[in-house]
Amino acid sequence: MPDSTTPDTAAVLNQRSLWATALRHAGVAYLISRLCVMVGAAIVAAELRADDNKIRERLVWGFVGKVDPQARTGALPRSAGSMILDVLTSWDGAWYMRIVRYGYPSFVPPNITYDDPQARVAFFPTYPHLVRYVDWILPGGDTLAALFFNLVLGAVFIVLVGLLTRSWFGDLVAQRAMILCAIFPGSFVLSFAYSEALLLTLAAACLLLLDRERWLWAGIVAMLATATRPNGIALTAACLVAAAMAGRAKKSWRPFIAPLLAPLGFLGYQLWINHHAHESGVWFRVQGEAWKEGASFGFTAIRRTLEAFTQPLSSPTDLITAASFGCTLLFVWIMWKRHPLPLPAMAYSAVILILMLLPATVTARPRFLFTAFPLFISLAIWLSHSKRREWWPYVVGMCLAGLTALTALYGVYGAIP
Repeated sequence: MPDSTTPDTAAVLNQRSLWATALRHAGVAYLISRLCVMVGAAIVAAELRADDNKIRERLVWGFVGKVDPQARTGALPRSAGSMILDVLTSWDGAWYMRIVRYGYPSFVPPNITYDDPQARVAFFPTYPHLVRYVDWILPGGDTLAALFFNLVLGAVFIVLVGLLTRSWFGDLVAQRAMILCAIFPGSFVLSFAYSEALLLTLAAACLLLLDRERWLWAGIVAMLATATRPNGIALTAACLVAAAMAGRAKKSWRPFIAPLLAPLGFLGYQLWINHHAHESGVWFRVQGEAWKEGASFGFTAIRRTLEAFTQPLSSPTDLITAASFGCTLLFVWIMWKRHPLPLPAMAYSAVILILMLLPATVTARPRFLFTAFPLFISLAIWLSHSKRREWWPYVVGMCLAGLTALTALYGVYGAIP
């Protein structure tokens, strides 16, 4: 019997096969990367379990003291499992878990410090509120709910990156972009109780909706993102650029729905927390008093990078800053000079990087660089070139090693990635 498959049908089947292969490879990379994070967290737990004083020295600031102030003097968890969970809910995760459990304070004292529990107003509401809903549905407690939620969000984010990249550059580049996003050292946040996993998922979804000209939904998703993290405001720039391009081409006002909706999440939280805490501008005050935030316009990143070279063993955080700053320069060069992306994605990445380098305290970090995920799409194109394909195994190996090391440095030495 003759083969009735037409050339068009064969092409569709081949595309589906390539996409299925890309998803499988990305799925394996994601699972391996999550195991690397667990190894890093286990290293932290093993190093800290043996010494209660070391736990208090390293972790009271990070998580134990914020979630339960009695842990400063009381008995500390000794099992490996409980210590690993504590590592995965440390630092920012502790603040989010406190919001999950207690909500936001109705009063913020003057001259507030970083270790004051009321300082949690600095953290945006979308992620902890969604964790609370997940906790209502799933058994096991809010800690497991938060970590499971982020694990799922991470997987969804990887697939959305693949769909976005596939629509622009095809299946091979999509596969490499997904793998890079899964294994980049900054992706440790997909396993921690941090809000970056939600922001990344919303950002990828928004860019995909903008690409498909779903203006209302893009605006709604961007609005959720700006209520998730302050740097979610970068999606406003992406929406504005996409709307300007589409509005000019189609002579329509509809695309401008997206940029009008996008900043409402940020503005809505500011209005709500001002009313709830009975103080105008309370979020900005807490940022200045508790976190000592100011603007350095990139000079802090440059200074710490230079210090990392002149005094390489003095501060793990400076080494992380130097590596992040160097990667930022390389990735920007690749995107700008070699493999430009659609303008909305470039606008989003540019604003993310500006916001990353702007502060005078916490500046260039792997997790902040990770939120500029379109950079990894350009990097995937660059690495797909025939002259650089042999680099791929080394890039994968370095990223996985870096992911494990970064998680361990985070807990053991107090380095802030």
